[in-house]
Amino acid sequence: MTIEEHLNAWLKFAIGICFCMILFMMAGLSMYSVVFVTQPFTMAPADKQFFLLLSDMSKYILGALATLIAVKGKDALPQFIPPPSSIERQAAEPPPKPAPVVTTTTTVVRSEPTLDPVSTAAPVIQGFGGKLAPPPAPQPEI
Repeated sequence: MTIEEHLNAWLKFAIGICFCMILFMMAGLSMYSVVFVTQPFTMAPADKQFFLLLSDMSKYILGALATLIAVKGKDALPQFIPPPSSIERQAAEPPPKPAPVVTTTTTVVRSEPTLDPVSTAAPVIQGFGGKLAPPPAPQPEI
């Protein structure tokens, strides 16, 4: 292990420790202000501003530390080549050949409907999932 790799490892360790300490301090101070400081019925305006500021600060600090770790680890990884976009893939493909146009003519023969009496029609059987429906309940005439 070279001295440069050794120093980079210590730098990552120190950044990780700072990262954890800042997170614990932010969480501890915000919990202290919520739990042990007397609050009015609604949140005080100063406390609301404090939490908004704390949120922005934590985003900035965490983003900066994560960027430092990512930049240091970038050199160890092979170069990333993004895959081609869909537009580039379409430009590389040859255009599809048009399908041959086939026209067909059909002759429609009209037939007159036949009127069968209702008594000869097949009974309607309703069911679900291939099973027959139960027989209808008896309904006496009124």
